[in-house]
Amino acid sequence: MKIGNLKIEGFAVLAPLAGVADRAFRETCTQFGASYVVSEMVSSKGLQYNDKKTGSLMTLSDAERPAGIQLFGCEPAVMAEAAKKAMEYAPDIIDINMGCPAPKVSCNGSGSALMKNPQLCGEITAAVKGAVNIPVTVKIRKGWDKNTVNAVEVAQICEAAGADAITVHGRTREDMYMPPADWDIIRQVKQAVKIPVIGNGDVDSAQAAGRMLEETGCDLVMVGRAALGNPWIFSQINAYLTDSCRILPPPGINERMLVMMRHMKLMCDYKGEHRAMNEARKHVGWYLKGMKNAAAFRRRAGYLETWPELENLVKNILQANIE
Repeated sequence: MKIGNLKIEGFAVLAPLAGVADRAFRETCTQFGASYVVSEMVSSKGLQYNDKKTGSLMTLSDAERPAGIQLFGCEPAVMAEAAKKAMEYAPDIIDINMGCPAPKVSCNGSGSALMKNPQLCGEITAAVKGAVNIPVTVKIRKGWDKNTVNAVEVAQICEAAGADAITVHGRTREDMYMPPADWDIIRQVKQAVKIPVIGNGDVDSAQAAGRMLEETGCDLVMVGRAALGNPWIFSQINAYLTDSCRILPPPGINERMLVMMRHMKLMCDYKGEHRAMNEARKHVGWYLKGMKNAAAFRRRAGYLETWPELENLVKNILQANIE
């Protein structure tokens, strides 16, 4: 399939997970077959003021392509200028965040708050589309709350404004992440627009990806929390959907620890050991899910400060799980 003029391989996209989907994680997921990846969300106003941290979020490498940069904001002109600045980092896609439920984003009129103003959604999409010469995608939610379920309307407006694809998260902002995602709203959006639709919400296995594609007719699925400590989910989804529903077994303990260490090494390379080890604490916890003595090892991981400490922890994990 194509998004605009960009050819997309595979079936599953990595979601733009704030605080998680950094360069190291995106590269790791690409290695295991993610169709494309999207950066952590970037503040359009942060770009306006040339914030250094904002710029670092947009650094992309050849090892993670196709790759998009996600922008958030609520002012069309500011979003257009941010998109132009983002082009300095050579993204393959500009994605507009209209779905983030976090209060610090939505209370300022951005993210999922935009679902309350469909006309503004269209104005932002048109402004960004007019500012860049690459595909522009939009990520929306089911609606703001149960009384304003308007994903179909917003999707149609964004399509008319020039969006090249729409991602639909099957929950309202009020829902946050708790209730089961409503896949039927994804189906409704798919039937209402002609551009590609990416389904998001509760894709936690290859089988779930297959069900979403079948039940909604969407073109791709987006994987978020299920990829944490589990980049193999992308290769599992691709195998299931291309090889007669073949189910790849989960990785063994040795492979899991090897990939984790490669992932953490990339973090060290890109962020420095001190910062990387602070962030590694949560990643190690996710990689440990389901292992013997996982709770005890997660507690130890919470105090990681140096690379040798991580190496020692992994040695102990391997010993405990072999015995």
